[in-house]
Amino acid sequence: MKTVLMILFSIIITGLSMPVMSKQKILIIESYHSEYSWDQSYLSGIQSVFEDSYELFYFQMDSKRLPLNQHQGQADRAWVYFRQLQPDLVILGDDSALKYLGKKISNTITPVVFLGINDNPRHYNLHNSKNITGVLERPLIKRSISTIAYGKALKVLVLFDNSHTSQIILKEIFYNNKQITISGVTVDIQLIDNWSQWQALILDSAEQQYDMLFLGLYHTVTEESGRHIPESEVLHWTIQNTPIPPFAFWDFSIGVDKAIGGLVLFGYEQGRLAAQMATLILETQISPHPLGTQTAEKGRFLFSREQLKRFSISLPEYLIKKSAFID
Repeated sequence: MKTVLMILFSIIITGLSMPVMSKQKILIIESYHSEYSWDQSYLSGIQSVFEDSYELFYFQMDSKRLPLNQHQGQADRAWVYFRQLQPDLVILGDDSALKYLGKKISNTITPVVFLGINDNPRHYNLHNSKNITGVLERPLIKRSISTIAYGKALKVLVLFDNSHTSQIILKEIFYNNKQITISGVTVDIQLIDNWSQWQALILDSAEQQYDMLFLGLYHTVTEESGRHIPESEVLHWTIQNTPIPPFAFWDFSIGVDKAIGGLVLFGYEQGRLAAQMATLILETQISPHPLGTQTAEKGRFLFSREQLKRFSISLPEYLIKKSAFID
């Protein structure tokens, strides 16, 4: 299905020769915020496809930093903006936007393309909606852990915040089990929102006989007072203080002063595929539903040489050949 989509998209782009009198409007509703690396990455992917072909408008729900009791209010404001703008198509970025707005917009005639969705869209009651389609996000957590562990009988700590997305991942990938075995590797999964508890888990990780740390999401961590800890602060402190090698599942967590690496997903690929689907819908007037849901790139190995050196890790030759390096 993805190959067919790419062929149709290529035909459309090649065949666009008639001048357009006015640009069509596309509203991009972000679950999160513009400073978030994931949003920056998928927006870059969207813009790489659209270029100047459409007029783009944005609304940021900011659901990583705002408490849960404010999410509905943000969704209500996004809905008002949608009604005022009357866009030709809407792109919903990530689960919060789809959860709060997907059903409402699917009851209009406006086509909708979602991206970055970890949950099953059926759980948002969208399976009978004819004007909605999109891109699923499926982080390769189990495969990443088994590959990085090199088949050794290790014990690893997987650490997430306690956000809506993290809860979905626990449910969809781990079936709500907080301890599993993957290819002989004992895996403990923790969902932590409290900053002090997060810090204690990191500092005690070696004493608890963990061999590796895998960082998931860490963007909704707060102090006891309720103050949100910026994700950059959480990541920086974690990398500086972990006594065990830190790996990650998304590209934004990897770098010379970040995690070592892993089999990661890129927001750019989510945005690029969603934009290709949106272009196909707008240029051919095809109904979104027959396109079905798509899954973007299956993931790539990405590492930091500096961090490999810091933790005295040598990658096996077969992994070096298939990996990209950020430094």
